[in-house]
Amino acid sequence: MSLAPKHQRLVLVSLAVVALIGAALLAMWGLADKAAYFRTPQDVAAGRAEVGVPLRLGGMVKAGSIARAGDGVTVNFTLTDGVADVPVRFRGIVPDLFKENSGAIAEGSLGADKVFVADNILAKHDERYMPPQMGNQAAEMKTRETAK
Repeated sequence: MSLAPKHQRLVLVSLAVVALIGAALLAMWGLADKAAYFRTPQDVAAGRAEVGVPLRLGGMVKAGSIARAGDGVTVNFTLTDGVADVPVRFRGIVPDLFKENSGAIAEGSLGADKVFVADNILAKHDERYMPPQMGNQAAEMKTRETAK
């Protein structure tokens, strides 16, 4: 028994749709544990962050808020968006660019005591950042273009 070409195409298209749906479901299942919503300190203050749910908290490190604990690896600081402040506790080595009045993203979860416990800290560099390997090449290129 042979199918007509029209029916063969219909079977192939149906199989392709089933394969795409299967791939999408596998991707969603695989990423379910890795997904984390981004929240601001104002969102946390407004109660839009649940206790114990993984999320990313972004804001500026408040001036004068960085305090290192006696164990040498725990850092307490405050993230702010200018409207609300959220205290953050991080245990580990902070990035070199982590400093007061700079942008940072803390990955972790909100504790029952309303202190955000971070597992990872991402520090934002300014727009003029240049990797040390690049040296002064960008400035030299700009100077050459200007001189032409």
